[in-house]
Amino acid sequence: MKLLVTGCAGFIGANFTEYILNSYPDDKVIGVDCLTYAASPLALSELSKRKNFTFYKNNICDREAMERIFSIERPDVVVNFAAESHVDRSIEDSTAFLETNVLGVGVLLDMSKDYGVKRFHQVSTDEVYGEVEVDSNYAFSENSPLNPSSPYSASKAAADLLALSYKKTHGLPVSISRSANNYGRYQHNEKLIPMTIDKILCGEAVPIYGDGKNMRDWIFVLDNCRGIDMIIRAGECDIYNIGADNHISNLTLVRSIISLLGKSDAKIEFIADRKGHDRKYAIDSVKLKALGWKPEAEFERELADTINWYKKVNKNA
Repeated sequence: MKLLVTGCAGFIGANFTEYILNSYPDDKVIGVDCLTYAASPLALSELSKRKNFTFYKNNICDREAMERIFSIERPDVVVNFAAESHVDRSIEDSTAFLETNVLGVGVLLDMSKDYGVKRFHQVSTDEVYGEVEVDSNYAFSENSPLNPSSPYSASKAAADLLALSYKKTHGLPVSISRSANNYGRYQHNEKLIPMTIDKILCGEAVPIYGDGKNMRDWIFVLDNCRGIDMIIRAGECDIYNIGADNHISNLTLVRSIISLLGKSDAKIEFIADRKGHDRKYAIDSVKLKALGWKPEAEFERELADTINWYKKVNKNA
């Protein structure tokens, strides 16, 4: 199988590309990434050592470049990880989010349609559903209405709807995964876990929005990668939630990282809450579990391994 993976140097995209190359030695991965600030040079360096990996430095919004890549490579499957993803940045300026997350997806859908791609997979987020109350046991299913709160999640919801329209109008084989918050290697330090690690190691206060009680479902990135792979190879052209049922408040998570780093004197600084800050995300993954998937990671162990990885990278930087 030949897979075209966009956003291959980003956090989840890089982990997915490594997973595919390790799991399927006969597969070939065509990586596309425009290498924004959030890309991981370390991840790309490691991927570039693999003989069945080819890299193109291009933006998915560049129709001419995408046409050239599709005409040369003729991929069987397209997996789109390319996205602007930081909520704070989307609140400050939504332009890049609309360009990449919507218009860029439109370019990829057109290329996939024109070049007979056998599966287009759009990587989305649980944030498209909006929030639930912290003390609620409700979890969104794939049939729940979309109710995004931020320009980021709205752009991802728009991309989902655009992809589904190509399925209905053009018969393009489309699947979508909506995952919980990922953690693991290669994540940019603007995100909560690597930011917290950096702040603590530098002896700086860790900022937390509001009261710190906002809850997220944390899934190890490789569990998400396994889920996406299973959807592509065994799933229907449909929507699948990928969650770990591992709900933790931001404050509890930060305190856990402080403890695992052995820094009892680390400081937490509560700051003004983010605009439109969702209190809790919760999704039901029963549809994907019916395919045989389940989260395998043990949170405390993988969190500790993740912290150790960032410590090593920071030390060698």
